[in-house]
Amino acid sequence: MSKKYQKIVVAGPVGAGKTTAVSTLSDIPVVGTEVKASDDTKRLKKNTTVAMDYGVVALGGGQKLHIYGTPGQKRFDFMWDMLAENCIGLILLIDASSDDYEHQLTYFVDKFDELINSTALAVGVTKTDVDGAVDFRVIREKVSERYGRYPVFEIDARSKADLMLLVEALLFVIDPKYNVEAVV
Repeated sequence: MSKKYQKIVVAGPVGAGKTTAVSTLSDIPVVGTEVKASDDTKRLKKNTTVAMDYGVVALGGGQKLHIYGTPGQKRFDFMWDMLAENCIGLILLIDASSDDYEHQLTYFVDKFDELINSTALAVGVTKTDVDGAVDFRVIREKVSERYGRYPVFEIDARSKADLMLLVEALLFVIDPKYNVEAVV
């Protein structure tokens, strides 16, 4: 990572914690596009992202990592390709408390397949503490079985330490020589 401008995308289904993750990671006030949910999404949460969430995290050596969170609703998927343009990697958040977590995983990996194959992927599993959530290890095993050896972490989207570990893992996949000690 020698360029001064680097960009990653945080994607995943509605309610997985993308907006929270971008807000937690960012060293600047987040630019967001949340509006009141007006469709089935309102059963899950009050507001939803319709274009993107944007933040910046400072890395070592004066580098900055620009973070773009995608909307989770499929009807805004046209934004996914635009936001993914020129990015160096993808963080995929999966909601372990969702009954269709397996479909979410398959859908988003398939949707971002070209990007993942040309850059890198790290998976964060959220909401593992919710009653009825699938065990994190089950999701980690599914990722390994289906897609190979991508880093998969159990995270809390409100924890900067959890998220920085996920970012460091993504950066390591991109470039194993990257000095993760310089991050933060």
